[in-house]
Amino acid sequence: MEQQSHAAQPDPSKIMQIGMGYWASKAVLSAVNFGLFTMLAGQSKKMKEIKEALQFKTTDRHVFDWLDVLVSLGFLKREGLLDDAVYSDTPETEMFLDEKKPSYIGGIFKMSNNRLYGFWGHLEDGLKTGEAQNESHGDSDMTFFNDLYKDPDKLVEFIDAMSGIQMGNFMTLVKKFDFSKFSTMADIGGADGFLSCLVAREHPAVKFITYDLPPVAPVAKKKIEKFNLSDRIKVESGDFLKDPIPSADIITMGNILHGLNEDTKQELVKKVYDALPANGAFMTIENIIDNERKQNTFGLLMSLNMLIENGDAFDYTMNDFDRWAKAAGFKRTESLPLAGPTSAAIAYKE
Repeated sequence: MEQQSHAAQPDPSKIMQIGMGYWASKAVLSAVNFGLFTMLAGQSKKMKEIKEALQFKTTDRHVFDWLDVLVSLGFLKREGLLDDAVYSDTPETEMFLDEKKPSYIGGIFKMSNNRLYGFWGHLEDGLKTGEAQNESHGDSDMTFFNDLYKDPDKLVEFIDAMSGIQMGNFMTLVKKFDFSKFSTMADIGGADGFLSCLVAREHPAVKFITYDLPPVAPVAKKKIEKFNLSDRIKVESGDFLKDPIPSADIITMGNILHGLNEDTKQELVKKVYDALPANGAFMTIENIIDNERKQNTFGLLMSLNMLIENGDAFDYTMNDFDRWAKAAGFKRTESLPLAGPTSAAIAYKE
């Protein structure tokens, strides 16, 4: 009985791990921002070499501490100890955090480090006021996107971030969903056209439109040219909240609906319904929160991120999506699990 009683004692370790989790997060984000994993791709280096390459002025001990934190977190491999240590990428960081590889997903981490990390320090203010805590600070005349589209470097960083966070989901989607049932596809808010490129490679009979704001068009055209798909993917520009959206047999959106308040979500879903032909389909790829709201932690955190970014925007459950879709006129919906916390919510017009 004493052993059972001892085993049942509350353990504070998870509380400490989560409560101080920003320590580990910042160590990893800084490594991505410094390009550490890109520098180590395909090779090994000693601490002194890394310190010199990154032009660190801190003590050797603190550089060792930083590198060994990354070892302990599973982001680096190490042979030897301290002055004898040699550091290298793990297979995962070699694949996904080397900027020179097409599988790079570090864009979202760079944006997190350079933008979101500081803004999340104002979560309490967001919860108290309901106002965005990013560049706008509640000023409706100066939004993040207004600022973003004025700066080509910021725009590319943001688009790379979005492509990075969706890469695994898009690759899984192409394998799990049969796009060959449709002759045309329009990706609304398509950013650099990455989803269209992936689907086009697998389905040569389908024609595509990727649709986003005018400043995004050059970025999309460049990505599409890299895939040699300029003859099959058309880049169109406009504001999907104000302008007519392209019509196609299937209309897709990746991480679009969650950035809107509920009324605007419903308006956009109805706009999509009206743009679809009979038997068309609408697909949204997001971190759909489970209906019980207790499993998809990332989706719930992403919803708080929408508070930080947009104030009244939020992520949603499949029940929410079904309600909006049915109100717009769609007859049925289904959910398709993708990578990690992400799913595709699909509505069919019949």
